[in-house]
Amino acid sequence: MGCINWQRKALRAADFLVSTVVVLFLVVAGAYSAYALWDNSQVYAAADNVQAELLQFKPKAGADNGASFEELLGINPDVCAWVTLDNTAIDYPVVQGEDNFTYVNTDVYGDFSLAGSIFLDVNCDKNFTDPYSLLYGHHMEESKMFGDLDLYKDAEFFAENTTGELILPDRTYDLKTFACLLVPSSESAIFQPQRWDSDLQGLYTFAQENALNLNTETLAAMKAAGDDAQVLALSTCSTEFTDARTILLAWMIPSASDS
Repeated sequence: MGCINWQRKALRAADFLVSTVVVLFLVVAGAYSAYALWDNSQVYAAADNVQAELLQFKPKAGADNGASFEELLGINPDVCAWVTLDNTAIDYPVVQGEDNFTYVNTDVYGDFSLAGSIFLDVNCDKNFTDPYSLLYGHHMEESKMFGDLDLYKDAEFFAENTTGELILPDRTYDLKTFACLLVPSSESAIFQPQRWDSDLQGLYTFAQENALNLNTETLAAMKAAGDDAQVLALSTCSTEFTDARTILLAWMIPSASDS
């Protein structure tokens, strides 16, 4: 009988220990989840704050009044443009670093930020004189950074929202989107900008053959423009498969506001 009582006590002690461990695990897991949610909210709040501050310095295309590029360059001499896509939250300054890692986790002010910055591929000309220029931005929820590129995967949104603007220190381009694609990060047609230094025809063919959504009229007009045509690509991460990237291609049309 004494042996049985001892076994019962041992089982109760073991059960208490297991219960205590489970409770402690749940408490720690709950605390970590709460911290993760708080930390995530701080990331998005920081991105909001930076964008709100920078919007006051957004240059006005074709106008001498208002904020100027001199003010932006005073904040960061790496600023080279401002990109806007109408009817989205994409409305940011563009920077170009020493390499393609400089601004992955650095904001325009030069501070550490998980949201990073919108930046121009280091292989592209900072003055946007190349036939093909490539921008990168993190994919974030709540329409932060390049999160709204997802909208262009929807055929109706893609068809109804085709405009934007790229403002440079000395000129402005109207943007007319013509293709949305989903590609791997290894796709050379997108991620080797120098490939299209002399001819965009191969890029047009790639877009025609691989686009999720395509504006054939705009593409035809670009082909007709010949060597004068320029393309702006915007890239962000996607979740459809490993290393997936959402790509939006836009025709860069010299703005009439500059004339």
